[in-house]
Amino acid sequence: MKVLRAAAIFALLLAGPALAQGIKPPAPTDPPKSPSQIESEKASDSAYKRSLGNIPDKPAADPWGGARATDEPKPAAPPAKRTKASTGSTTN
Repeated sequence: MKVLRAAAIFALLLAGPALAQGIKPPAPTDPPKSPSQIESEKASDSAYKRSLGNIPDKPAADPWGGARATDEPKPAAPPAKRTKASTGSTTN
């Protein structure tokens, strides 16, 4: 009998917190908006959208822009032909 009573108390102790999690209060509801509030929201939304048009478009960010050359490299000129006399070197 003592074992049965201990098991019942143990089950109640474990079930209590689980049952408490199931009860949730209802979500608060906002009162309905008046027509003047609706108009003011529409006006503020349209003003916001108009102000977005005043922001200038920025070019894409290039964090390595200063590290690399912006001009294309020029092709190297072919080396001029050297003759033996123009080099000024002598044979050893």
